Formats: sequence, structure tokens, C-alpha cells
Amino acid sequence: MKRPRVFEKFRDVQAELERSGRAIFRDAKGVESLVIRYPYSITYIHSYAEDSPFFLGLAEGRLMGSRCTKKGCRFVYATPRGHCMVCGGATQWLEMPKVGRVHSWTTCHYGSEAFLKETPYNLALIEFDGAGSLLLVRLKQATEQEIYVGMPVEARFDPEPTFSVTDVWFVPSPSGNAQRPVPP
Repeated sequence: MKRPRVFEKFRDVQAELERSGRAIFRDAKGVESLVIRYPYSITYIHSYAEDSPFFLGLAEGRLMGSRCTKKGCRFVYATPRGHCMVCGGATQWLEMPKVGRVHSWTTCHYGSEAFLKETPYNLALIEFDGAGSLLLVRLKQATEQEIYVGMPVEARFDPEPTFSVTDVWFVPSPSGNAQRPVPP
């Protein structure tokens, strides 16, 4: 078998990997690294266990959070929690509102295989009235320039759920206070 072709730009290495499955990348110092394409597949069996109501809720178009049951605490989480991180008490399920506000956000220009078709995509931390924690989700239908902290948003659910966190995302709220704040 002959030696793979040598490239100095990784973009060219990627193209060669698609074509032949092997290439050599030569870096700026002249070091050569063999790169091969090796398809890999795995079937993973996973139980959501006590977080199951969260994922079943998404499939039903509901956001399920959790609330501490201890009197005097009652901390509300926008995510599943078996026990309160404030006092250690047990929690109970609670349906969250489908509207919230952008607390913080970032635009991802690279993503895992599951999100490659969506890149670039926006991830946002959503805050809800009455909740002490945030929910990390994709924010769709808004460009990087349109998003701002405090932006009103609302949940959307996949009509064909896969029982994963990607079954929910948020979009700018057409009925919310959509006026962008003036920077100080």
C-alpha cells in the first residue's frame, strides 16, 4: 500500500479523508501526523430513571421542573432534581411555564454530529419567573445580532419527540415585550 498524500492545510486533509480515508497532515514545524477515517458506531441503552417525567413531559409538550418539598426552602429548579442542592430535601415535579427570558446566550459555530446541520446555532440559558435555576436550550428563529439578555422567549416542542433534550427549544416570543433595552 502506498504512503498517503501529505497536506499542510487541515481542510485539504478532511477532503482527502472523504476521498480515500487516509492522509498525512504536516504542521508548521514540519511534523507529519497520519490521519485516518475510521467509522465508529455504538448502540447505547440508557435509563432516565427518576428524571423520566422530565423527558416524558417534553414529549407531551410540557416543561417539568422540580421543587424542594422542605418547608422553609421550597427552592424551584427549572431542571430535574431528585434532591434540593440548597438544603438536601427531596423534590417533587412541577410544571414550568412555557415562557421565559434569555439570561445569557452564545452562538456555537461548531457542534457535535447531532447539531452539525444546525451550525451555527444559538444556545441560551432561560430564566423563568419563580425558578432559582436556569434551563439550557437551543434558541431558534433569531440571529446572533437579534438576541439580547432579557429577551422574552417561549418554548416549542418537537412534534415527533425522541425523548431527549432536543425535543424542546425556544423562539423569540411574538407576544412578549420585544423592545430591546437601550445599552447604558
